[in-house]
This record gives sequence, structure tokens and C-alpha cells, in this order.
Amino acid sequence: MPKKNDPEFVAAMEDILDVYERPYNPYCPVVCMDEKPYQLLGDVRDPLPMRPGNDAIIDSEYQRNGTCSIFAFVEPLGGKHHASVREHRTAEDWAEEIQYLVDVMYPDVEKIVLVMDNLNTHKTASLYKILSPDEARRIIKKLEIHYTPKHGSWLDIAEIELNVMTRQCLSRRIPNIDLLKTELSAWENERNSNKATVDWQFRTSDARIKLKSLYPVL
Repeated sequence: MPKKNDPEFVAAMEDILDVYERPYNPYCPVVCMDEKPYQLLGDVRDPLPMRPGNDAIIDSEYQRNGTCSIFAFVEPLGGKHHASVREHRTAEDWAEEIQYLVDVMYPDVEKIVLVMDNLNTHKTASLYKILSPDEARRIIKKLEIHYTPKHGSWLDIAEIELNVMTRQCLSRRIPNIDLLKTELSAWENERNSNKATVDWQFRTSDARIKLKSLYPVL
């Protein structure tokens, strides 16, 4: 949590909480995005398979196969999910993911309300690095962007999505990007089939009580 008496944090937090209180609108969906690095790990020795009464036995020694980046998008009230894997987490990677969000995931909506953290690559300027000015501007006009405050990543519902993803899919060794993509695709399909939604309960009224120390004393 940030220091006490932090009006900058409070202003950004209440903006995000107001977004989460909006009623569901399929023509103006609220979508949260986040990304995380992932370490690709392989086994040095083949695991011993499960047997009746015994779990599989995995050797503690492992092989590092580099890192990659996982991007996650979740529409909390609509139950729509998307995960992708990229070798890097550059501005160009983010811009391509946003282009996919607008043109493939939500091509027919009026506006996408996008919640994300204020990482230096998460800027509309990044779109101009991969698209013509006309195309970049077209995508920007489809977005209503809300940034979580510094030290407030817990306000991004996509962070919850990444935690669920880690528990259900990533808490094991995956040696290469191709297998990681396959596993995440299966996980994404299951999440979408179940229309898994997120019922966010923390409201501005709660914040003004439980996080009172962050508010300036008037």
C-alpha cells in the first residue's frame, strides 16, 4: 500500500472503483488487462510417472529455457477471457495485443473501457509504432482507458485472472513457448466455456472507511 495521505492514489483508485460499479453493457464492455513474465523450465531427468498410491516424482534439478511474457485480458461481468504468449513485453507487443482486443475480440462494440496499470509501454503512443496514424487513431477512439494508481495493481481485476491462471495452469514446469501456448489456449477455452465472471465487491464507500489513512485530513 502507498504512504498515508496520498491524494494521487485516492483519485486514481476511486476512478477505477467507479468503473467497476457501472452496470453491465455489452456495447461498452469493461475489460481489464495485465501481463506477467514467465520462466520456461524443463526437466533435466524424466519424471517418474504416477503409480497407485504415489504421485509423480519430479527431480528437483531443472533446466532454464529463457523467459517470455503472458498477456491476460478479462471482461469481469461478461465472462470473456483471452491469454497470449509473447517472447518480449515491448511497446510493440502491447500495441499488437490492443489491436487484437479491438479488431478481433470486440469488433462491433461502441467503446471498450480498458483498465490496466500505468506501465511505460501501456501508452496509446505505442500504437503509432506499428500502425499508420489513421489506424492508430481509429483504435484509440475505440478505447476509454483508466489506469490503476501506482502501488495499486491489486485494483486491476486482470491480476486476479493471472493468479487463477497460475494456480490452474502454470504451477508446473513448462519447457517451451509452443507448449505454453497450447496449455493456455486450453485453459482460455475452458474459462470462456464456463463464462467465468468476477464479482468485485470493494466499493468507494468501503475504501473511504477501510483505507481512510490514504485520504487527506481536511
